[in-house]
Amino acid sequence: MITSWFTSVEFGDNPVYKAHAETLSQEVRDRWKGHWTQRSTDSGLTWEEPVRSVGSTPHGAIVNDAGHLLYLGSGTIESHGLTVEESTDQGRSWQVIGTVPQPEGIGLGEPYMVEAKSGKLIGLFRYGTSKLQEKFMYQAESHDVGRTWTMPIRTDILGYPAHMIRLPNDRILLVYGVRVPPFGERARVSDDEGETWSDEIVLCTDTSTDLGYPASAQLGDGSILTVYYQIDKPGEPTCLMGTHWRLGD
Repeated sequence: MITSWFTSVEFGDNPVYKAHAETLSQEVRDRWKGHWTQRSTDSGLTWEEPVRSVGSTPHGAIVNDAGHLLYLGSGTIESHGLTVEESTDQGRSWQVIGTVPQPEGIGLGEPYMVEAKSGKLIGLFRYGTSKLQEKFMYQAESHDVGRTWTMPIRTDILGYPAHMIRLPNDRILLVYGVRVPPFGERARVSDDEGETWSDEIVLCTDTSTDLGYPASAQLGDGSILTVYYQIDKPGEPTCLMGTHWRLGD
């Protein structure tokens, strides 16, 4: 098992955490600020020492068909841009093998990628504008295991961030959150390795913009479990929720 995260000190500006922030020395801040992964070889009972990575992204790394870990991330803290890192030792170390170009004046982040049957890598990126109605995802491709990438281009998929899995029939399943009415979690499918995407599939709806970051797994019976965060009932804090569903032919 491999978990990934980033550590920031921006919480110190929040009055709720002011007292805690004052207990953290500069040494502790310098030690832990950045991007990390951590391994467990006993199903999460114990964890090895954390390992630094250059980039970070909400859904972490993928395993390609060659058995290597590939990590498409955003170096937001160290300003490295969009990087691809590879681990050939099951997450004990990471090496940057490529970067993704960014269109002039366009800020992209929170990326995720999936490996298609042909070996092509499909990457989707969150557009950094503050205007929610304009947050269409950008897409790029790599044909050399992540070393070089096409220039990302805007899609007609409104929402963020992306999570994708390749299904046993080689279709690509995409899920993402939508923070404009009607709010909620959506899915799309590609039958041609990301060249085109189906119409939206509505997994659930909500009444708040505070939602999203879905991720899917296909279960043994072929059904799909998509988990995300949302507000269950108005006035309550957010919680983890899930939709158990099946994808038609």
